[in-house]
Amino acid sequence: MFGYVTPCKMELKIKDYEKFKAYYCGLCKSIKINYGNIPRATLNYDMTFLAILLDSLNNHKCCYEKQHCLVHPMRKKVILLENSSLKYAAFCNTTLSYYKLLDNVNDDNSIKSKLFSILLGKYINKSMLNFKVHAEYIEKKLTELYNLENNNHCISLDSISDPFADLTGYIISSYIKKDASLKKDLYNLGYNLGKWIYIIDAFDDLEKDLKNKKFNPLNVLFNENNLSYNELYEKIYMRINFTLTNCARHCLLYLQKLDIKKNKELLYNILQYGLMEKMDKVFKRSEIHHDKSL
Repeated sequence: MFGYVTPCKMELKIKDYEKFKAYYCGLCKSIKINYGNIPRATLNYDMTFLAILLDSLNNHKCCYEKQHCLVHPMRKKVILLENSSLKYAAFCNTTLSYYKLLDNVNDDNSIKSKLFSILLGKYINKSMLNFKVHAEYIEKKLTELYNLENNNHCISLDSISDPFADLTGYIISSYIKKDASLKKDLYNLGYNLGKWIYIIDAFDDLEKDLKNKKFNPLNVLFNENNLSYNELYEKIYMRINFTLTNCARHCLLYLQKLDIKKNKELLYNILQYGLMEKMDKVFKRSEIHHDKSL
């Protein structure tokens, strides 16, 4: 359920491309500083977007530095140095990834996920030092979601996606302490983004889930006649496309309400073009069939 929120590289200016990479590498370093080396394996693009968005709400100058990297040991990479936004995104990245691994264990009894969750669990307690309330809320909402999914019963797409959408809204908005209007706009942006992520992930996994007879909300909601994947795809294509497009549009509308201090073009690229490009790839409307790392 991670890795869908990325920039549209073809529409990025070089300076914004380098900024995104610097935030991505900065988040990786922040995970190392705050949690250790092993949790760095959970690094994902969605939490990079979180760091960029939250850091863009202040006027603080960004500090960059060239440093060596485990993945690129021979060449120094430009990274954004540790700040409060990266530290918060590092917590969210590590905690959400841990619960995702637990979900994989419950769903598939995955040995790989079980071993990695045990390793990651040794680091996760560090998150309770500064983000106890956040960690408790994340556990609560994901437990609520997993219970809904395990009951194999969905009332509607809105209801099944609500826990994850609400969690995403909470994660983005709870970073702000006082400004009620800003918190509301951030929550609404996050809610629509979380709903978009949940639904596109379900659509992306639909063929695999049908083949492996695993739970998929789209199958439970729309496949009462046990249609094949191709038949179900044709049945729900327009509806899912409309819902995702509507969520993406609302993300952009709420972004427009924010007083963005920096990284404005990069944020608009992600929500205006990046989400739609990802939809094109998942819906197989794109000529690009294999994603490569930014």
